[in-house]
Amino acid sequence: MPTSIYQKYALKLFIVFVLFFIVLAIAPSDRHDWLLENVLVFVLIPVLFLTSGRLPLSRISYTLIFLFLCLHEIGAHYTYAEVPYDQWFESVFGRTFNSLFGWERNHFDRLVHFSYGLLLAYPIRELFHRVANVSGFWGYFLPLDITMSTSMLFELFEWAAVIVFGGELGVAYLGTQGDIWDAHKDMGLASLGALFAMLVTALINMKLQRDFAREMSESFRIKNKNPLGEEEIKRMMQDKKDRK
Repeated sequence: MPTSIYQKYALKLFIVFVLFFIVLAIAPSDRHDWLLENVLVFVLIPVLFLTSGRLPLSRISYTLIFLFLCLHEIGAHYTYAEVPYDQWFESVFGRTFNSLFGWERNHFDRLVHFSYGLLLAYPIRELFHRVANVSGFWGYFLPLDITMSTSMLFELFEWAAVIVFGGELGVAYLGTQGDIWDAHKDMGLASLGALFAMLVTALINMKLQRDFAREMSESFRIKNKNPLGEEEIKRMMQDKKDRK
């Protein structure tokens, strides 16, 4: 399929997202928090746009990224701890969503952290396949691993932001809502979302891919029986001497 088809699809999603972004950029609950929440978005969108020619992603990947960014923009507009999903739910069903589960805190941030893993693990897997030529077990494990590690890095980024900015902005951005285990739960939910996404992907491939079992088995085969570490350093030093 021509690359231009994927670029056109990405452009359509980009236009829709920009419109959505502009609407939610109008009078956010906390302008400073909104700016802080969108720092990574301001980096990601240009990267996706600039790489859409040389490395266009599948329409599935672009759609998943689009959905995640839309959820994120809702959280950025209201601040994550204040997204009024309970009021929206109550206006339709006559009771709050939290009351169905006995919840007291605002759980929109939990949804987005879970969605981070659920929606972004597949695009990460696509990059691993196409750039690093990863296959078999590692094609499912590494996207999960990257999702877990980047989720941890984001929690560290939040912590650093609180240290730097402090005050109400730091509290709004961190959004722990008094839960001392907030960061752990966020990382756990992101990991769970990614695990679910990779399990579904594996099941689909198991059903449709002829050589699924062979590829999984091949991914565990030892490719280089020689030790690395000090042996590899010796080899490289010897190669350097030989070149002289």
